[in-house]
Amino acid sequence: MLDTSSTRSDRHGHASTVAGGSAVASPVYTIGSDAAERDRLRSQSDELHEHTEALLEHVGIQRGWRVAEVACGPRGVLERLAQRVGPTGTVTGLDINPTHVTQAREHVTSLGLGNVSVIEADARQTALPASSFDLVYARFILINIPDPQAVVAEMVRLVRPGGWVACEEADGGAMLCHPPHPAYTRLNTTFRTLYLHDGADIHTGRRLPELLDAAGLLDIGVEARADVPPPGHPRRTVMLDILRAMRSKIIEQRLLHGAELDRLDRDAREHLGDPHTLVMPHLSFMAWGRKPDQPPTA
Repeated sequence: MLDTSSTRSDRHGHASTVAGGSAVASPVYTIGSDAAERDRLRSQSDELHEHTEALLEHVGIQRGWRVAEVACGPRGVLERLAQRVGPTGTVTGLDINPTHVTQAREHVTSLGLGNVSVIEADARQTALPASSFDLVYARFILINIPDPQAVVAEMVRLVRPGGWVACEEADGGAMLCHPPHPAYTRLNTTFRTLYLHDGADIHTGRRLPELLDAAGLLDIGVEARADVPPPGHPRRTVMLDILRAMRSKIIEQRLLHGAELDRLDRDAREHLGDPHTLVMPHLSFMAWGRKPDQPPTA
């Protein structure tokens, strides 16, 4: 776990860990976290409700389970998990961003969810006891970090033998805008460049089964959905909204000047506002797997 007493996050969501008197920068979450991005994350829970419910059905979540949500952000699906496990179950939300932790706690308190707690922890190394949960769940975190396998390995460590790991992930390799528009195309290229620069992989969604398999899980299942949101739906402009959150990074890396970025954003949004424009912002993958009942023998 990153020692929060010696860790600082910059405005891009990067952490610098002080070790032996020197600071080492480590990219944690490529999008970063400003007020607009936190609002987007909060609304995302409602937008992806059907996907989350389908994934929980695949896993067979039951009342009384102990569940953890990794990288829950300012809301995540904490209330949905709490409803599923009931008053005899518990839900633990984890996030590395202290602002997200505070806001998630406020959200939980406002709903009166007494069986939910939220703690600050690094998803790659939480320092929580092994085999603590019946289900460990994550959504849209692996695509935004440079080493998704490390997070999956920690999720597997946290789940009990026979328990489940479940992930929802986007796959940006299938973005579709028809008819094409030069502004959207240019911003799509910028989006891909930013992820590549941070070592994140926009194709993570399709890699979910192999990530779970490499972590030693069994009974792996996968489902993919291709959503085509109608005009006015917030998922329609999700790539543009993410790029707004990464504005300072775009300018610092000299990928686009501020005025050009504003023009492209305006033109792309106008095109996506046309009801004749078809948009598939990404493929959505859901994958799940069960931890072996007993560790493999040598």
